[in-house]
Amino acid sequence: MCTLWNLSVDEELRVKIANSDILPFLINSLDDDDIKVKEAAGGVLSNLALSHCNHSMMVEAGIIPKLAKLLKTDMEGSKVIRKEARNALLELIKDQYYRILVIEEGLVPVPMVGAASYKSFKPGLYSWPTMPDGTEIEQTSKGPSKFGASELLLGLNVGENAELEEARKNAIVGRTQQQFLARIGAIELDGKRESQSDIPTDNRFTLLPWIDGVARLVLILELNDEVAISRAAESIADSSINEHMRTSFKEAGAIKHLVRLLDHNSFAVRSAVIHALERLSVSSSLYHVLEAEGILHPLVCTLKCSETSGSLMEKTLDILARILDPSKEMKSKFYNGPVNGSKMGIDAARSLDASARLTGDKPVSIMDSRKELLDSTVITRLIEILKTSPSNLQRKVASILEFITIIEPSMETIIKVDVSSGLEAVFQQKAVKDKEADVEGQELDEYALELEEAGLAVSAASRLLTKLLDSEQFCQKIDSTHFTKLLRKILKSDIPLRNKDWVAACLVKLCSISSPNVDFENPINMEVTLYETIPRLIEQIKLSLSPETQESAAVELNRIISEGVVDSTRAVASEVGIFPLVNLIEQGSDRAVEAALSILYNLSMDSENHSAIIAAGAVPALRKIVLSQRSHWSRALRLLRNLPV
Repeated sequence: MCTLWNLSVDEELRVKIANSDILPFLINSLDDDDIKVKEAAGGVLSNLALSHCNHSMMVEAGIIPKLAKLLKTDMEGSKVIRKEARNALLELIKDQYYRILVIEEGLVPVPMVGAASYKSFKPGLYSWPTMPDGTEIEQTSKGPSKFGASELLLGLNVGENAELEEARKNAIVGRTQQQFLARIGAIELDGKRESQSDIPTDNRFTLLPWIDGVARLVLILELNDEVAISRAAESIADSSINEHMRTSFKEAGAIKHLVRLLDHNSFAVRSAVIHALERLSVSSSLYHVLEAEGILHPLVCTLKCSETSGSLMEKTLDILARILDPSKEMKSKFYNGPVNGSKMGIDAARSLDASARLTGDKPVSIMDSRKELLDSTVITRLIEILKTSPSNLQRKVASILEFITIIEPSMETIIKVDVSSGLEAVFQQKAVKDKEADVEGQELDEYALELEEAGLAVSAASRLLTKLLDSEQFCQKIDSTHFTKLLRKILKSDIPLRNKDWVAACLVKLCSISSPNVDFENPINMEVTLYETIPRLIEQIKLSLSPETQESAAVELNRIISEGVVDSTRAVASEVGIFPLVNLIEQGSDRAVEAALSILYNLSMDSENHSAIIAAGAVPALRKIVLSQRSHWSRALRLLRNLPV
């Protein structure tokens, strides 16, 4: 293996070694009891990782868990093997997918920013200690202890705060260790001797166990080095891959520093910080924490700026749409614990108090920060984005505007602005066409993705319009006939069925306020039934795992067809509803079978459906029902007589 270690320096030989049967042996040798064998195997694997073409084979062979275990285990005489394991993993994490696998093993990529950068770190040596996230610890003793242990050793004198959550304990341990290393100037001593020393400082990384890695990244956010801060923020974004990591960053105090840095003069810093906050905001448990730390004001300022880049604007809208989710806001109305006139969860109230104690200010009302959204400049900017942006941004903007209608029930501000033009732009997207739309020259997958995004945007806009129709002032201002025609066209389009529910609801509401003298080609309710209700019921019969849901859908579908709704049987046939109905008469409940038989009988009255009913296997199923004289056998016999068999 030592010979292979030397030979693997050559790139051509590295490829030959990796393609041979020796790769699994090398990986298994990392568990050998002999440290020399481990070092030699690690050295070969570290060199093999230098060739990108070897990465997939090495990862598939299970190298990441083995190398991660070596880095997390501190054994005597393991310096060489730890160095080789680190070097190999650092090569693998250049691929974003392999980086996720490494982080899942409990290692966090941390940028090497240089020992000089840490000289700007100023720990609060003479202030009463706080939790990493800013929560102040209650002082249980009036005066200092005899030997200063109450201030120096926080864990000996936390009193009622002794029962801490595991995540908070880990945050305290990580912060203590990293701040100690920074204060004595030993935080990157090992980095000077690593093999990466020939790599420029702005590209160098190390790997740390997640407790230390999270604390190190948060510490870097407190430095004055702009490049270091940007790289740390990007690492936080890359490491926020799951709920555990996002919660760890929150407990370590990353959010308050990231929100503070949103006002930084450097565009690079702001971009990296927005990216990190966007990844952290994926966790619904952090919404109130982000809002309590005052994130809305800098985000609204970014939104107002017309020079904001597209990527930065997209991430800003991502965060705002998650925090200002109208459905979650309605649920929060039922939370207890009013804070300055606004109702929110207990965790949010605690976060506000923690932030206030940290800054020495009075808690800021969340409602006060939300008032900025009611500025006509902000709403005008949102509507401008609604009119000119792609579907994914339109969906987020429509959601934010709906949130504004919730915090301002009168809707005066939003009605004063020309919101109708923004909604019209969403409803007239290129992707929202009739079923006869020409998609030639466009890949089917690409078209399906475009329809998916357009459907989400249309659904959000329809939900917003439905909410706005509660205002009599808006109803008088809007051209309901025009929007009715637009929504009827969307109802017949190819957008996903699940996105048509709000379109249908909005259409029905528009119809109720439209002038009765409007000459429609078909009644609105009939079109909603044909293009939303019937396809939805067939989908429930086809895909639902609940027999009760299938039964209810079949009974409702039978009611619609029995009432003689024009073209209802044709709609069932065109939505490929015959096959699931035949399956239902074989496996459904008595009530579901009765409804399915009735629907199929109505379909069989049109000879064009005979071939489809027979192809679905209806004949054997019907004969089985008749011969066994099960309930509804007479209905099955009637259906058989209608078929050409």
